[in-house]
Amino acid sequence: MTEVTPDQLKQAVESQHGGMATFVQSVPVHEEFNGQTVWDGTVHVFDLAGHPKATRAYAWSSPVEGSTKRRFFAVLHIPPIVGPVEAVRAAIVAEARVPRDA
Repeated sequence: MTEVTPDQLKQAVESQHGGMATFVQSVPVHEEFNGQTVWDGTVHVFDLAGHPKATRAYAWSSPVEGSTKRRFFAVLHIPPIVGPVEAVRAAIVAEARVPRDA
């Protein structure tokens, strides 16, 4: 699997949410549901300047199923999202709510 650079994720944060993102750290996240791995990867943490509601953002990418493309996720640090794990959980829940035919 091809990983993306922190700079690519910085661009994703800035394009999706505005402001100026500064890389802080990478955090490994392993998320399970009912004993099954639903996500395993690295979340990049960014400080975010110039955003009206958030001073931090979390970003990562995942391969698009059946494709060589990647999908970029950028989630703001706004409670109840207070860390990388909560950001991944929020993205998983949001994707589960989207109809497959959409």
